[in-house]
Amino acid sequence: MARRSRNSRPRSAPSGAPPSPYLQRGLSYFDLLDEEQLSRLETQVDWLMQDVGIAFRDDPEALQLWQAAGATLDGDRVRMAADEVRALCATAPSQFTQLARNPQRSVVIGGQNQVFAPIYGAPFVRDLEGGRRYGDMQAFEQLVKLTYLHPHLHHGGFVTCEPCDVPVNKRHLDMLFLHMTCSDKPHLGAITEMSRAQDSVDMAEILFGAEVMDKNCVIMGNVNTNSPLLVDKVVTQAIRTYCARGQGIVVAPFILSGAMGPVSTAASIAQAMAEALMCCAYSQLVRPGAPFVLGNFLSSMSLKSGAPTFGMPEPVLSNYVIGQLARRAGLPLRCGGSLTASKIEDAQAAYESADSMHSTMLAGANFVLHSAGWLEGGLCTGFEKLIMDADRLGGYQKLGHGLDVGDEALARDAYGEVEPGGHFLGTGHTMRNYQTAFYTPDLSDSENVESWEEGGAQDMRQRAHARWKKMLQNYEPPQMDPAKREELAAFVARRKQEMPDAWY
Repeated sequence: MARRSRNSRPRSAPSGAPPSPYLQRGLSYFDLLDEEQLSRLETQVDWLMQDVGIAFRDDPEALQLWQAAGATLDGDRVRMAADEVRALCATAPSQFTQLARNPQRSVVIGGQNQVFAPIYGAPFVRDLEGGRRYGDMQAFEQLVKLTYLHPHLHHGGFVTCEPCDVPVNKRHLDMLFLHMTCSDKPHLGAITEMSRAQDSVDMAEILFGAEVMDKNCVIMGNVNTNSPLLVDKVVTQAIRTYCARGQGIVVAPFILSGAMGPVSTAASIAQAMAEALMCCAYSQLVRPGAPFVLGNFLSSMSLKSGAPTFGMPEPVLSNYVIGQLARRAGLPLRCGGSLTASKIEDAQAAYESADSMHSTMLAGANFVLHSAGWLEGGLCTGFEKLIMDADRLGGYQKLGHGLDVGDEALARDAYGEVEPGGHFLGTGHTMRNYQTAFYTPDLSDSENVESWEEGGAQDMRQRAHARWKKMLQNYEPPQMDPAKREELAAFVARRKQEMPDAWY
């Protein structure tokens, strides 16, 4: 029979926030390809960059930079020797810190680190009470607050939903203000037009101060290439705006294999790498050492309807391979997330999101956009889905730490208390560790059926709905310097007055 040790005082219970504001992983990566296979892919990447070329369109300044660097131009198509492209990419940091307003929430992107951010860019939102509807500023503010409150989301992202009730040319100002005041986690900025990117950088400078911003990354932009093989001015101008100021840029080719890339997954992976590396090289022409995150968003598709599919084996494979290629290039990686084509939080959503996110973890993605809230192929942000996904992220973080084999983990003292055929429930080792030994998801119900029925027989969607409602009821804004808040509000008001409303 187990005996309770005198040294059985339990360890202090975990606080409401994780011990680190991001995951510092101890789990090994899953390397799918061998050296010969990787070399074949890299040869394809090099061929695309130096023989096929990437078009940099509608931005003469970008072409001038390429020409000055010795690239070959054929109209707007840019070709450069692969070793020269890779030499430029080598000046980008392999890891960097993005400062948060609250220094305890700053994140390190790259290396052995993983940072989880919510869905980005959905025009619609959905919840159990309101159903599916266009996003608005009220929903956006609620999502910013929920992201701030959830301990397993390390980064605010930016367009957690598109607030369609505010003019297109002004909504980014309100969105940035909410990120900067309702949360103290790091976040992204606007990219859709050069002046909006500049507003983002200017507001970040107000928040952090010019001296801090001169030496640190405090904001990043996230852009997609216009695959296949096209980089438009939205991308190049965003790169110039952020990187020239020493801030970060994330560039992710968005490729549906069979449409924006060949139907072969291997060819689409190589194309994504070529497009991203050329953008990285361009960022380093703008400012050597500017933070850059290599992105990959590769999806399979229905060749009957053209609809994207998620959580399928082909994008899962692409996550593993792009992880290997990014590490060989020495660049931080963005890929994957909790992706699904399902319209609601059903079994399809659970299976597809789990397969997508698990491969994201094993691939070692450093910055994970869309880690929570994604529905309907990215068209919709689910309030319940955000909370359900983030709940699972806690489990992924426990997985990401790997297996502890230290003296306490091996529990030798416990065997001195337990006879053969006994149990370990009352041992000193159990008492010291019971609060932290296992990850317990808040939304999962593991009790017996009688207890579940007495509690209302709720499914996980209902439990998630109740949880996010309660989180918002208990929300308290993080502390902020009133002078900074006033200065940001004045900037927003001034910029809005300087331009008429535009809805496209």
